[in-house]
Amino acid sequence: MQAASDIFLGWFRSDSGHDYYVRQLHDMKISAQVENFKPHTLLSYATLCGWALARAHAKVGDAEMIAGYLGSKDKFDEALVQYAKIYADQVELDFRTFKAAIRSGRLRAKTTKSGLKDFEL
Repeated sequence: MQAASDIFLGWFRSDSGHDYYVRQLHDMKISAQVENFKPHTLLSYATLCGWALARAHAKVGDAEMIAGYLGSKDKFDEALVQYAKIYADQVELDFRTFKAAIRSGRLRAKTTKSGLKDFEL
């Protein structure tokens, strides 16, 4: 995720009037082997990913244009509330599943000196 476009991102209009979106010639990105990370490395990596994601989404919109697009009805507000409730329910379900995996022995957890937990599959 990036807050600004890379140099290979763009568009052009052909002689026939067609618009084309151009990305990059080759995907030369690498991917982290998270399955090999130790717990503290995974925590650091997750933190960095969170910061990168937040930065990439930290764009200021035009409040008046957004308000005009959304209109004066509560439909969008209600949709956000519904989404938040469903999301919260899912997080609670995931946490219950996570704790059950620890209780069953499928996931092993231990407390470190700092009080954080390390998890092993």
